[in-house]
Amino acid sequence: MKNRADATRNSWLATLEKFKHDPDRPGDKNMWSPRLDGASRDELVAIQNEKLAAVTPFLYENSQFYRNRFDRLGLAPSDIATIDDLSKWPVVDKSEMTADVEASPPYGHYTTMTDGIWHTRGWMLFSTSGTTGTPRIFRYSQIDRENWAWSNARAMHAMGFAPADTVFMMTGYGAHVFAWGVQMGLAKMGIGLIPGGGMDGRMRAGMIERFRPTVLCCTPSYALYMGRTLQDMGLDPAATSVTKLFCGGEPALAIGPTRDKLQDLWGARLVEFYGCTEAAPQAGGYTCQATGRNGEYFLHLMEDVQIWETVDPETMAPTAPGARGLSVCTNLVSESSPQLRFLVGDFTTLNHQTCACGRSHARAMGCFAGRADDLINLRGIKFFPTQIEKAVRAIPGVGDEFQIILSSREKDGMDIMKVVVEHADHGPGSALAQQVADALRTEIEIRAGVEVVAPDTLPKTEFKAKRVTDERVTDELVKT
Repeated sequence: MKNRADATRNSWLATLEKFKHDPDRPGDKNMWSPRLDGASRDELVAIQNEKLAAVTPFLYENSQFYRNRFDRLGLAPSDIATIDDLSKWPVVDKSEMTADVEASPPYGHYTTMTDGIWHTRGWMLFSTSGTTGTPRIFRYSQIDRENWAWSNARAMHAMGFAPADTVFMMTGYGAHVFAWGVQMGLAKMGIGLIPGGGMDGRMRAGMIERFRPTVLCCTPSYALYMGRTLQDMGLDPAATSVTKLFCGGEPALAIGPTRDKLQDLWGARLVEFYGCTEAAPQAGGYTCQATGRNGEYFLHLMEDVQIWETVDPETMAPTAPGARGLSVCTNLVSESSPQLRFLVGDFTTLNHQTCACGRSHARAMGCFAGRADDLINLRGIKFFPTQIEKAVRAIPGVGDEFQIILSSREKDGMDIMKVVVEHADHGPGSALAQQVADALRTEIEIRAGVEVVAPDTLPKTEFKAKRVTDERVTDELVKT
């Protein structure tokens, strides 16, 4: 068995290396890897099929989690040799991975690495955010992180990052893949980096004034907060050196009022990464310089390193071409975590037509605006927190932070919702409360209570914002 495990590992690593074109330099001013970024649909499918044929035996021989799943489903690795075979393999969701970790803490059995291999590879530990459940821990080898750096460099090159840029990382360097992956990609690109972890808002504002970065890297929530901090100091964010806001961790481009608010505040272009710790720690989705033209907002998906699908949220069956569904990712660029049909779980619609930028890879139209894990079910009406955000941020003067509180009414047990917003016109008699309530009713067809509090009352967020508090007697938050 060890010989088979070693043979399939060597075959997998050789396949990864074979398709890593233009690894250390951009091929031209528009595309880091023209052979891959501009590949035809037939070429992309051929790459995906060759990688699938190599990764399934590798998973079977090296991961107890995957071997058990193959055997339980009555499948052999050779049964999933092309993308047309993927539907035979039910999606893997977070609950299945969590159960595996609980049965064999702290890492579970889904990794393909033995202790002996870990000890020779060098590795780094990362964690999911835990915004929709218990954080899950992943280790990624140095081989994985080198592939990350290459993928991220390709994505940031698509955004228009250049050696003349300076990137200010305004995010904490915890066990989160976003900041570390960006840093590794920037190093490959030869772009200057200012680490900003451990600083408060005023210190970061001083760094922007003193060192004049052209790119800010942070969550959308923190970009809003940082802009307000500059204004409180008598400075104009739009007059700074910043030309690009590089955001991840939360939706931004997909939410018109948030997108407009950020770009107007900073006088800068908003660019975005999308991914997940489990299966897409590198830039699973990313903007190109054509994003936003003619009012179309989308993210490219790097299909030579990942296979992206959408599935029906009820049946988990693949959706028809062009239909909206939940995102599913098969990761084809990892030694230690090559996930097979992992349910990332964000709603989008895939478009496989070639983009105006020249890239042939699929695009997530409208970006990713609602994660199934976040779906709220209130008295049978289902909606996303991003819909609340859209309604609230469209009202002039409302602060950047808001909170959603779900509870059960004491007298009759009815589930109700209150939305807390910030505004200068605050207090019990605020006329703004009715305006916000009307906007919410229009957007989600629910009457909600509204509380208007003074500016700077609600906590500011640096990483992923946690805006929903559920105090209901029965938890009606939809979990998938």
